[in-house]
Amino acid sequence: MPYQKILDTISSEASKSKERGEVANYIPELSKISDQKFGIALLDEQGHLFESGDTHEQFSIQSISKVLALSLAFRLLGDEVWKRVDVEPSGDPFNHLSLLEQENGIPRNPLINAGAIVVSDILVSQLQHPKKEFLQYVRKIANDPSIAYDEQVAKSEKRTGFKNYAAAYLIKSYGNLENDVEEVLDFYFYQCALSMSCQQLVKVFYIFANRGKCLQNNPYLSLAQVKRINALMLTCGFYDEAGEFAFEVGLPGKSGVGGGIVALLPEKFCVATWSPGLNTKGNSKLGMEALEKFTTKTGLSIF
Repeated sequence: MPYQKILDTISSEASKSKERGEVANYIPELSKISDQKFGIALLDEQGHLFESGDTHEQFSIQSISKVLALSLAFRLLGDEVWKRVDVEPSGDPFNHLSLLEQENGIPRNPLINAGAIVVSDILVSQLQHPKKEFLQYVRKIANDPSIAYDEQVAKSEKRTGFKNYAAAYLIKSYGNLENDVEEVLDFYFYQCALSMSCQQLVKVFYIFANRGKCLQNNPYLSLAQVKRINALMLTCGFYDEAGEFAFEVGLPGKSGVGGGIVALLPEKFCVATWSPGLNTKGNSKLGMEALEKFTTKTGLSIF
């Protein structure tokens, strides 16, 4: 498959696009990023890396980190995780609160904000130094000690994350948070402020395309766990646009309001895009278009 030629074509088309979406502004630090950035990187099943555009520049991965936090919680607790959070698509925006009251404080899935806050609570209970140990986990998978948190983004989120505070206190009122809300959200905000490039993202998410094993062939997750996480990415990874992504792209994936998207085809490849301009659903406009073009040009999807 001529991956490099396909990525170069997609990158060239993206660079000419005039409709680039709107950069997220509700987290002040994110609003400073230029909407002209675009990168796409792919890691195939043999560990070969292909890239085009701004693939070395780090950006705030935001909600993409929810998959990594879930994988660590699942690794530590196994199926006990599903007693605290459900596995159904929400059909609502990522920061919606209404379902929490209807469902007694059990978030609809772990990839919306409320569900990720419960996963953060699990990790705060399970780890002695949550921020340090989560970062070590991600670095170890990627074999890259340069991956770090963006302190300014974390502080910016803490100052403006009022809906996350509302969700956490609502969940706490139903007894589904074990730890102090401030402690849980401090970890959650740092988790979302994880900074990576497209290159680094495909190396971390390679475990979900490679039966739970990283590039160094070290196992992190069982095949059953990978199957469940990939299923959640397909059905819940894009909030109320998950159906559209499955329809247009046909891959399990996860987006973040920093403009990143990562997607994969099990035992074939992992691909990441970055373009900060978002569509009305909060997903990268050019990233969505690029991945639709990619699966159309290659004929590769889970369908």
